Amino acid sequence: MKKTKLFMDTVVDIKVVTQQPKDVIEAAIDRAFEAFRKVEHACSRFSLDSELMEACRQVQTPVKISPLLFEPLKFALEMAEWTNGLFDPAVGKAMEDHGFNQHYLTGETIQSLSSASATFRDIILNEQDRTLYLRKPLVIDLGGAAKGFAIDLAAQELKEFEGFVINAGGDLYAGGVDETGSKWKIGIQHPERQGEVIQTIEISNEAVCTSGSYERKSALRAGLHHIIDPMTKQSPGEWVSCSVIAPYAMLADAFSTASFLLDWDSGRTFIEQVELQAIFITSGLQIYQVGGDIH
Repeated sequence: MKKTKLFMDTVVDIKVVTQQPKDVIEAAIDRAFEAFRKVEHACSRFSLDSELMEACRQVQTPVKISPLLFEPLKFALEMAEWTNGLFDPAVGKAMEDHGFNQHYLTGETIQSLSSASATFRDIILNEQDRTLYLRKPLVIDLGGAAKGFAIDLAAQELKEFEGFVINAGGDLYAGGVDETGSKWKIGIQHPERQGEVIQTIEISNEAVCTSGSYERKSALRAGLHHIIDPMTKQSPGEWVSCSVIAPYAMLADAFSTASFLLDWDSGRTFIEQVELQAIFITSGLQIYQVGGDIH
């Protein structure tokens, strides 16, 4: 059974392979889609009434936040610390300034107040009382974590089945096996030819997430896309695509984003340190693999 819905400006496809009754499958898929809806409401930078944006409007005040916002934000801050700020969830205002501030359903645009010097170090999470405290006005962007987090929550609703795939615009988790009892064959999007695959991999109980310069481009500035170096406020050009294979989608999501911002030597070391696998594709469509053979 396969169903499709729209969340987070992304078409989300869920496919389930099982012999279980139809009503059981449909109920589980509905719960999986509900996970996307809840995470979007908690973490969206594009809705003024999201939990994230309401919290961002309260500066120098502890704000109690839900686990649906706390967990991906905590992970994003850990990634920021580990990458010395290359992966920075405080990059939201720069994203707004480059035109990535329009809600995909309503067309509403957001322009927020923010300190020019704000970084992830101005975002304080208190784990004891689960509060968020902003030292300066800033906009949090969870684009490198929230979608993966939603995929992982959705996967928990489908783990009882023999096989399933949750595909959110090319970021996905494949559980169990396909209709033939084999690993899932997953295509990596060709960076220049829409609808074509440049490489196929086989995975089971793993996630693969891709960051690419071809996905969303700025309508305001040539050469800019939705992956921005928080230090230079520019988009790097060494790669057109970076895919990471990991046990969980939030991990793959964040590492594909961070890896895209690195050069080859740094990116390779970055992936190898955590024993993940990655596929880097250059603007000349040269393919580099990290972490052993990827089939």
